[in-house]
Order: sequence, then C-alpha cells, then structure tokens
Amino acid sequence: MTRSRSILALGLVLGSLTTAAWLAAPSRVAVAQDQPLKGKPDAPGDALNTKDISLDQAHAVIMAAMQKAQEMKLKQDLAVVDAGGNLKAFVRMDGAWLGSIDIAIKKAKTARYFDMPSGEIGKLSQPGGPLYQIEVSNRGLITFPGGIPIKTSDGTVIGAIGSSGSTVDNDHAVAAAGASVIK
Repeated sequence: MTRSRSILALGLVLGSLTTAAWLAAPSRVAVAQDQPLKGKPDAPGDALNTKDISLDQAHAVIMAAMQKAQEMKLKQDLAVVDAGGNLKAFVRMDGAWLGSIDIAIKKAKTARYFDMPSGEIGKLSQPGGPLYQIEVSNRGLITFPGGIPIKTSDGTVIGAIGSSGSTVDNDHAVAAAGASVIK
C-alpha cells in the first residue's frame, strides 16, 4: 500500500470513529417545547421561553382572512409566518396575482421582524425618516399596509400574517381579520 493510501485509510478510520463517538455521546443541548422553564426567564443560563403559532392556528388565521377577502370580493395571496419569521401557511386564492405571492410573504415577515404592522414601518421609512431605506434589509421588506403581527391575549407575538392582491387598505383589512382570530 502506498503512503498516500495509508494516510487516506487512517483518515477514514479516524473520521468514522469520531463520527461514531459523536453520535453515541449524550446530547449536551436538549430542547423540550412542552416543558416549563425553571427559574426566571431572564436568569443567566436559562433558555428563552418562545411561544409559536401552531399549524391549526395558522390555518384558522388563513381561513378568517379568506372569508374576509371573499366578503369584500377580493382575490388575495395570504401568508402566515411563525415566531421565527418562517413561512407556516400560505394560500393563493383562485385568480390572485402571481406577483402578490412574494409581497404577501414579505409583508408577514416584515410585521414579525419588527412586531408591528408593515404600514407602521412604512411611515418610519419615508425619505428623511429614521428608518429610511430599511426595505432593502433582510432580503427585502414590504413597508406598506397588509402585514400584521399575530398576538396572544397576553400580547406575545407568535407570528404574523401578510395579505396582498388589492389596495393596501383592503390588504390591511383582510390581514386584520385573519390576525383577530387568535386570542
């Protein structure tokens, strides 16, 4: 066996042993979503207690928003993101614009990233405003109405909804109807 093959074989054996040891070792980090945290939530070393929107809740938000859109005779793209800003549920109503898909998702992300309606961010991002050009951050934000944080009864933000496909006032009304089902 040549020297380079010997070194390669030794590397493969050591790599396999390291991987096996790593896989067999007990996990140092455990995450249990259903277990209460011990101590104060802000105590050093304690994990954060983050609440998140469930799939059932996300579907209820979408259904309420769709119902409002149908009452208003609108064709909407509707997106719900979770507490981390990740897409949780999406609906493109029949006939809704393809271009509004990305806008609905970005409105929801904008509302979640800043925990305020996307239209409020828009007011702050006008030329000369304190957040001017913020819409170019975070891979693109949407800073006009239609994105609303989804909050629990205690005010905890667990996600957000974005609605797009009509005027910004209509988009906001549809999103508000969706967000209002979570109590």
